[in-house]
Amino acid sequence: MNNNQFVTELSDINTNFAQWYTDVILKTDMVDYGPVKGTMVIKPYGYAIWENIQAYLNDKFKKLGVQNAYFPMFIPESYLKKEAEHVEGFAPEVAVVTYAGGEELNEKLIIRPTSETIICDMYSKWIKSYRDLPVKMNQWCNVVRWEKTTRPFLRTSEFLWQEGHTVQSCPEDAETDTQVMLKVYSDCLKDLMAIPTLTGRKTEKEKFAGAVATYGMEAIMKDGKCLQAGTTHNLGQNFAKASNIKFLNKDGELEYGYSTSWGVSTRLIGALVMVHGDERGLRMPPNIAPIQAVIIPIASKVSGVIEKCNEVKTLLETANMRVKLDDSNNTPGWKFNEYEMKGVPLRIEIGPRDIEAGVATVVRRDTHEKSTLHLNNIANEVADMLAKIQANMLKQAQENLNNAIVETDDYNTMVEQVNNKKVALCYHCGDMTCEEEIKNNTTIKTRVIHSYDTTHKCIYCNKPSKYRVYFGKQY
Repeated sequence: MNNNQFVTELSDINTNFAQWYTDVILKTDMVDYGPVKGTMVIKPYGYAIWENIQAYLNDKFKKLGVQNAYFPMFIPESYLKKEAEHVEGFAPEVAVVTYAGGEELNEKLIIRPTSETIICDMYSKWIKSYRDLPVKMNQWCNVVRWEKTTRPFLRTSEFLWQEGHTVQSCPEDAETDTQVMLKVYSDCLKDLMAIPTLTGRKTEKEKFAGAVATYGMEAIMKDGKCLQAGTTHNLGQNFAKASNIKFLNKDGELEYGYSTSWGVSTRLIGALVMVHGDERGLRMPPNIAPIQAVIIPIASKVSGVIEKCNEVKTLLETANMRVKLDDSNNTPGWKFNEYEMKGVPLRIEIGPRDIEAGVATVVRRDTHEKSTLHLNNIANEVADMLAKIQANMLKQAQENLNNAIVETDDYNTMVEQVNNKKVALCYHCGDMTCEEEIKNNTTIKTRVIHSYDTTHKCIYCNKPSKYRVYFGKQY
């Protein structure tokens, strides 16, 4: 097999980014298409990334007093109708069960697009007193949103996510909840995935259906489009009133609770691909990579080579690194290209000459730099190199994000720049009609609010500004 075969099989990342993305996720065995349109099968290499995200977030959640639970995927239609904005927001996307057990159902069942309504119904049974608060629960599950245009990981009819739901005794604690969880999410992307984000409050038009306020984080892809990577919602008392979540306060009076919800999904895997990938395929930050280092034997039939490779593998695994030894019959060149495309952060080559010199030859995926590490200190030196790769990939992603942002007070310039793969920071009046007109005319939408400002003019209608907001195109 030609050593460049893996590379030439990919579409050009600069001229056909969308096809490049599809090529990469399929050819690296991350995902495959499901039998139902819009569904996906997440293969082990892709699911391992999700497991690493789960492990990171579970640790953070539990330190904040959040408990994992599970709630049914079937929701009575009447539940969804309890909160008017909520049902209106999700109506176009819901999948409905009307026939089961060989007969028509008396009440239609919704396959959960999100679980606010059913979880709030259960909370109404469990919460009676201020002593029961706060309640903080999270579930890892699948949800169904019947999307018309789909792409694996980014937008599918069924996807995996976590959804946290809390009830607090006062509005201040609910607001704190939404802010804390937004920080947890942005830290996850930054620390685990080397992805910096734009974080802030969503505009009234873009907030979650039924929320008082929605906060989001936006990752910027290499083609300049934004990906909403996670959201947190302050639901106020809206869902508490709809579901009758009441508690006796310290004065013995009944009042409604204040709820929040927050979630991230498997679209983070798509973000990982599109933020870090290059013309050769994936590039995995070490902290999230399913395989942090791959060991490739050189002249494997020579006595002692495989033995030394196994010895190094054991040393690295003992140091809690995720390592693979590829001792298959494929040629070294074939293996180099395979693991380069899969984005493995570090390739370790060990052959007779390396062993004789007491070193291992290593190649970094982020820079393609080749160097040697000492076999007698291999675990420490590999750990140090992985840390440098992680830091460098975050630095590169931060530079890409910074370079993608332009500031302008001119509407035509904003449209031109966003169409030229940029994200524009502009003043806006906050009027929903104005925002809708911009979207209808350009397909450009607000992402998150940067800051509040009433001293300037709206970029579109010239009315007094309410805030500065990021405008961009989205996945």
